Amino acid sequence: MRSSRSRSRALRRVGPGDGRPLRRYRWWQPLSRALFHLPLIEDDGRRVTYSVDVPHWQRLTTDDGEGGAQLYRDGRRHATSPLPAVFPVPGGVVEVVPTAFGLRRCHLVADDGSEHGLIPDPRSAEGRRARLARERPGLSRLLAVVSVLLLVVPAALAVPQLLDVLTQLPPVEERLGSYRSPVALSWWLNGLLGVCASVASAERATRLRWHVLLDGAAHS
Repeated sequence: MRSSRSRSRALRRVGPGDGRPLRRYRWWQPLSRALFHLPLIEDDGRRVTYSVDVPHWQRLTTDDGEGGAQLYRDGRRHATSPLPAVFPVPGGVVEVVPTAFGLRRCHLVADDGSEHGLIPDPRSAEGRRARLARERPGLSRLLAVVSVLLLVVPAALAVPQLLDVLTQLPPVEERLGSYRSPVALSWWLNGLLGVCASVASAERATRLRWHVLLDGAAHS
């Protein structure tokens, strides 16, 4: 959501809220819901709290599979938008960008260009992961390294197998020749590696980490 054109397009998709109260985050929702908070001072000096609620399950009910986000102001639904979303707030906008396994951005972009991450609800998956990073930084770094390995290794094993399959297609073989992969894993082992990559992507999403060569390749 870097270009002004993309931001303007997203702003036009923002609709008004209906004032419905924000539902409390429940213990069974870490895989189905993201919730972030943003305390701000409005122009009149009053302190308010904006909250961004993203029900991941809504992706199953939308044509584009992206779902939507809702902005709450002091616990009342203030605005809604399809994802990716840009919500105007005092002093800037809140950008919300999804991934296949969660969110890659939920940030306040201030009018001066500075960016600040919103505060995850302590009961959410993102909040629990942030607490682990504060209380157990060594374990947190280890999990981060393992997540990268669980994305790199399956990709490194999948690429030669995919090339093997593609170069066996007659049109491709005629133009580029054939390729025989040195790696030939069973279907269940490839499936297990895919599950490992999905778990790693989900862990990275709880930290709002995303990289096109890692996470993008894992979801393509």
